[in-house]
Amino acid sequence: MVKMGARKLSFLLCVWVLLSGFCYGRFVVEKNNLKVTYPKSLKGTYECAIGNFGVPKYGGVMVGSVVYPKANQKGCKSFSDVDISFQTKPGSYPTFVLVDRGDCFFTLKAWNAQNAGAAAILVADDRSETLITMDTPEEMNAGKGDYVEKITIPSALISKSLADKIKDALSNGEMVNINLDWTEALPHPDERVEYELWTNSNDECGAKCDNLIEFLKDFKGAAQLLERKGFTQFTPRYITWYCPEAFLLTKQCKSQCINHGRYCAPDPEQDFSKGYDGKDVVIQNLRQACFYKVANASGNPWQWWDYVTDFAIRCPMKDNKFTEECSDQVITSLGADLKKIKECVGDPHADVENPVLKSEQDAQIGKGSRGDVTILPTLVINDRQYRGKLSRAAVLKAICAGFQETTEPSICLSQDMETNECLENNGGCWQDKSANITACRDTFRGRVCECPVVQNVKFVGDGYTHCEASGALRCAINNGGCWKGTQEGKVFSACIDDHTKGCKCPPGFRGDGINKCEDIDECEEKLKCQCPQCKCKDTYGGYECKCSGGLFYSKENDVCMGKYTASMSGGNFIGLIILVAAVAGIAGYAFYKIRIQRYMDSEIRQIMAQYMPLDNQPEVPNAQHHDI
Repeated sequence: MVKMGARKLSFLLCVWVLLSGFCYGRFVVEKNNLKVTYPKSLKGTYECAIGNFGVPKYGGVMVGSVVYPKANQKGCKSFSDVDISFQTKPGSYPTFVLVDRGDCFFTLKAWNAQNAGAAAILVADDRSETLITMDTPEEMNAGKGDYVEKITIPSALISKSLADKIKDALSNGEMVNINLDWTEALPHPDERVEYELWTNSNDECGAKCDNLIEFLKDFKGAAQLLERKGFTQFTPRYITWYCPEAFLLTKQCKSQCINHGRYCAPDPEQDFSKGYDGKDVVIQNLRQACFYKVANASGNPWQWWDYVTDFAIRCPMKDNKFTEECSDQVITSLGADLKKIKECVGDPHADVENPVLKSEQDAQIGKGSRGDVTILPTLVINDRQYRGKLSRAAVLKAICAGFQETTEPSICLSQDMETNECLENNGGCWQDKSANITACRDTFRGRVCECPVVQNVKFVGDGYTHCEASGALRCAINNGGCWKGTQEGKVFSACIDDHTKGCKCPPGFRGDGINKCEDIDECEEKLKCQCPQCKCKDTYGGYECKCSGGLFYSKENDVCMGKYTASMSGGNFIGLIILVAAVAGIAGYAFYKIRIQRYMDSEIRQIMAQYMPLDNQPEVPNAQHHDI
């Protein structure tokens, strides 16, 4: 039987969350900073709550001037009806419209402000309370709610006290300038963004389901690219609730739950007597979660996007194809392991826990700064719930805001996503225009001034006023920042290509080595070619010296010599000495060997002659003979 634990209490309170759109779980209000820059009496940073619609400028800052309209102050009617426009005039700040809370949906206020030309909308709370999240209305009259997905301006709820101060300043004729700052609205700890999409396989829940499916189709390409390149780690999530023990045998729980009431979802049509049941949705949720688990284990987690989009197209409820058989066909067509997926799904009728759905229920409970997941769909980026329109551009902008500076993928630095601050005045960073090298690095949030690495050569410095090449190969980049001169095809450089720093003029030049190296006139300064027979001619970076009378000039010795002497000079002379020494050594060795050989032959002959006469040697006179 199902046991109720304290950790699951919020699920009991959220039994009808997907039907009513409201839950009493721990909902965390996501905030960003509102900075008043003028007037001085209001100058400071305040909190405001991000609306759950429109397109918040995650990672960016928006500057504007506040306007509190004299009519239609709650913004519930079209501003054109009262002849008010908030269109930005050339040279002026964009308009932030301040309206009062009450009488109509937050989204309608934003829609009317947007149509009147406002850049953003600030909603003044009508009571002193903790800020709440402005959400989209759950139920809209037919034909009147389609504007919600068209809202593109950002929105923020501000406290009553701040709103009253702004109104007083405006009434006194003061301009109120505000910066809406989303740069820290999402954590950005490292070079990878981790995000979750809490979703549902139900496709018969009206506009929200239609928008979710369109988002999945539209965002699929970007999501798969980011995942394949290792920039992101995506995890799909599914909300379920459980049926309290006292209601296990009711028709509602039997039709909406699997595994004996442990995992439930609302009836798609909210009618238990027709169409698909909530348990059909739970089983498909489980199959989608299992598909991801198996695909992730095989190293292809991005295939989840293919499965959910293909299933939405091929197996919709309206065509009565929301079945296991249709799901199997989609899985097979994608080449996934159907057997493993079925093993993961298990038996929905068994009175046991399903490990996958159990972990999903545990993940619904908020931890730390993240609140409980209570509404669908919910996007969680770096453990922070996303607020805003669920569209490709808006979500991609939020994901880009989750990267640590300078680690963003190129898709985040496109013109559609952000402004390149390095294009204007080089972002105030150091640059070498001649070598087209800059310390300015564009990031999603702005720019950083950081000395670059060019062709494996690291530049060092503060990045703002100074950067210089360091280490080996530094001369390959802008000649190491040193002087370089070329004349008649010869190149002279003050850069030494080693691990030393600084610049030194080469031989034949003098100067600081950085801005200037001047040719030394060796002839005029009598540094070379000073022998009596020498004639000196200065050249760029050197000199030429000629001797009169057919003599030869030795540059090494700075003297004029005869041709024979000249041939003996320098390296040739040394080479000849070595050659003569070598020949003498060989001859001496040969002479020594011959003398030794002759001496040894003579000694041996004399010894042998004592015992037997040799053919060419007479007998020894006193030799004694013995007969044998």
